[in-house]
Amino acid sequence: MNFINIILILLVLLGAGFFIIRNLKRKQDEIVEEQVQVDDKTYTLEKMTSFIKKRLDEITKINLYDIGLSEEELKRRKNKKYELKKALKGCTYGDVNDKKYVKELIYDILLKEYGVSEINISTAIPFDIPSLLVSQDKFEIILYMYKQEFGYEALTEIIKKYNLARLKYVAGETKPSYVITEEEINDIFEKENFILTFQDKLNVVVQRIYQHYKGYSSIDEIRDMNIDGISGGVSGLPESFLSQVAQTDGDYLEQIVDHKVPRACDSIWVMFQGKSIRLAFLSFGTESELKRVCQNIYKYNNPGQLSDTNGYKINEMKDGSRVVVVRPSMSETWAFFVRKFDVKRATLEQIIQFPGKDDAIDLLKYLVKGARIISLTGEQGCRKNNNAYGYDRKYI
Repeated sequence: MNFINIILILLVLLGAGFFIIRNLKRKQDEIVEEQVQVDDKTYTLEKMTSFIKKRLDEITKINLYDIGLSEEELKRRKNKKYELKKALKGCTYGDVNDKKYVKELIYDILLKEYGVSEINISTAIPFDIPSLLVSQDKFEIILYMYKQEFGYEALTEIIKKYNLARLKYVAGETKPSYVITEEEINDIFEKENFILTFQDKLNVVVQRIYQHYKGYSSIDEIRDMNIDGISGGVSGLPESFLSQVAQTDGDYLEQIVDHKVPRACDSIWVMFQGKSIRLAFLSFGTESELKRVCQNIYKYNNPGQLSDTNGYKINEMKDGSRVVVVRPSMSETWAFFVRKFDVKRATLEQIIQFPGKDDAIDLLKYLVKGARIISLTGEQGCRKNNNAYGYDRKYI
């Protein structure tokens, strides 16, 4: 009798052990916790963005001790989890390396887990039907393709090649202005006639998802370029004004809805070689998106909370750019100014271009050598900082 009991106990223990081992093995090898339900909206940007948010949240919050990993595997997974958490935090500060890491992970998730392929990728962005591409789609494709060749000089190359930094008249305005229009982007896209591979298309989709998840919306890639600066929300009508107009002037409101009158969230300006150029073809879309960018872009090194009582913040970003953010009620709308100081490329020969500049440059050299007090004044964008910290820094 005792022998039979022992046999039964052993069988129960073996069965329980087998069940536990199989369950742990299944959890360890499991990649996606639930199957992706495929329907007409599965491969839209909204659905994919939602999936990426949920998936990255799962990866960062999973309890690694519950899935029966070996000591070596547990250590490896913990390091990867820590690295991802660090990257997700760092990419919001303007760290291009963290941004690259997060985008590569999003790329892998979409390709290996979500099932994005050559067949369904055009559901997100209609790459195969150029007539359905909006100006933002075209610009992001152009910038991506140029970035493959020119790196962070991509935007500079586009502007120079097509002479976009020139004064031009825009319909409805009596004076010329520095502006890049939707028509110009459409014309550039048609002339370039890019042939995109599946990898190119997926990278463009990944960038779009990233910039609405952790990035700086429509300006995310532009901010990384070697330009003098970028700002948003600094022109156009604020949301508070629109609500007042809605009660009094219906015709004016219709013009705003049709984008004939620019809103604050449509305001995107780049500073390029001292010129403030409005990107009329780009927009944040909504005030809430502009607000999200403003709330994230200044957060490096925890400068404090931007609040109604403290309506502005001045800080630096991870790459040394200076950022100023304002919000209501100190300002009419949410807005930010980012100034980039690319001192490595700035020389006095580039900055001072009038006849007889050699004498002025020599004078500055000797003033710095003699440790004289120098006052540099001028309007915004005239490269005061580059003058002060560019070529002449070698003589300090």
